[in-house]
Amino acid sequence: MEEEARRLLEEGIIKKLVSPGRGELSTFPDGTKVVFHYRTSLCDGTLLDDSRNMGGHNKPMELILGKKFKLAVWERVVITMRAGEIAEFTCDPKHTALYPLVSQSLRNISAGKDPLEGQRHCCGIAQIHSHHSLGHKDLESLQANPQPLVFSIELLEVLIPGSFQLDVWAMSDEEKLKLVPQIHEEGNMFFKQGQIKEATEKYYNGIACLKNLQMKEHPGDEAWVKLDLMITPLLLNYCQCKLLQGQYYEVIEHCTSLVFRYEDNVKAFYKRAKAHAAVWNEKEARADFAKVLELDPSLGPSVAKELRAMEERIRSKDKEDKGRYKSLFDYNTPPATATTG
Repeated sequence: MEEEARRLLEEGIIKKLVSPGRGELSTFPDGTKVVFHYRTSLCDGTLLDDSRNMGGHNKPMELILGKKFKLAVWERVVITMRAGEIAEFTCDPKHTALYPLVSQSLRNISAGKDPLEGQRHCCGIAQIHSHHSLGHKDLESLQANPQPLVFSIELLEVLIPGSFQLDVWAMSDEEKLKLVPQIHEEGNMFFKQGQIKEATEKYYNGIACLKNLQMKEHPGDEAWVKLDLMITPLLLNYCQCKLLQGQYYEVIEHCTSLVFRYEDNVKAFYKRAKAHAAVWNEKEARADFAKVLELDPSLGPSVAKELRAMEERIRSKDKEDKGRYKSLFDYNTPPATATTG
C-alpha cells in the first residue's frame, strides 16, 4: 500500500483512506466494470458534484476500464481500491483539466439531456481552449482557473469482463455491429407479439447504434453506404410502428429522407403514402401510391384497397363538414317575420 501511495504521489495524486474495503485487490484487466459513487470538491471544500444527488438522482458512476474515458485520473485511482473502500484523492490540475467537460456531460445525462449538448466536435484539449459557455457558472470558473480537485470515491462493485451485459455506449465498434442483428430480431419478435412500444424501442436502439458508427465515416463512402443499407430496414420497421401509433408526420419525415437517397424504395413510398392519407394530404398520398404501382405493379390490389379506404374517409369527412356548416348556417339565419296584409 505504501508503495502504491508513493507512486500516486509522484504522479501528483494524494490518497487518503477513509474506510477500508473488503477482500483482495482486483487485477482490474481491461474490460472490467467499476461502479462507484463520487463527490467532487475544490480544495477549500466547495462541492461541485455528488453522484448521490445529481439532478435529484442517486445514481452511481459506471466505468469500463480501458475504454479511454475522458477523465483518465478516475481510472487511475479506482484500480488502487478494494470493493467497499472509501478514499479521498487530491489530484493536481494536470489530471483535472477536463473535469468541467466531464461534469457538464454527467449533469446533462442526469437532467435527461444529450450528454454532448453544448460541446463542440473537437478534442477535449481544444474544447478547453475554446471560449464557449458550459451552462454552469461553477464549471466555467473552474475551466478559467484550473486547480486541484478532491475526489471522494466509494467503490461499490468490481465486475470482471464477461460477467455483465455491456451497455451500448461502452461497446467497441465491432461489438456494436455484432449486436445490431440481435436487436433487430428482438424488435421483430416484439412486433409479431403486438408489443409495438417495445418493438419501437428496439428498432430505435438499432438505428442509434448504426448512426453512431456512421458518424465516423464520410457520407457517400463505401463504409457509410454499407451502414446506411443496414439502417434502412430498421428505419422502415420503426416507421411501421410509428404508423400504428399514429405518429404520421414522423413517418413522412423519415420516409422522405429514405426516398431522397433510395428512389426505388417501394416500402418507403408505401408507408409515406399511408401517412399522407391519414393526415388528409390527398394529392401527396395519390402521388406516392402511383409511384408504388410504378415500382411494383403486383401491389395493385393493396394500393386499390388503400385508395378506396382513403376516398371513403374523405367522403365521410366532406359529408360531416357539410352537415356542420349547414347547421351553422341554419343557426345563424334569422326566423322569417310574419307580414301583415
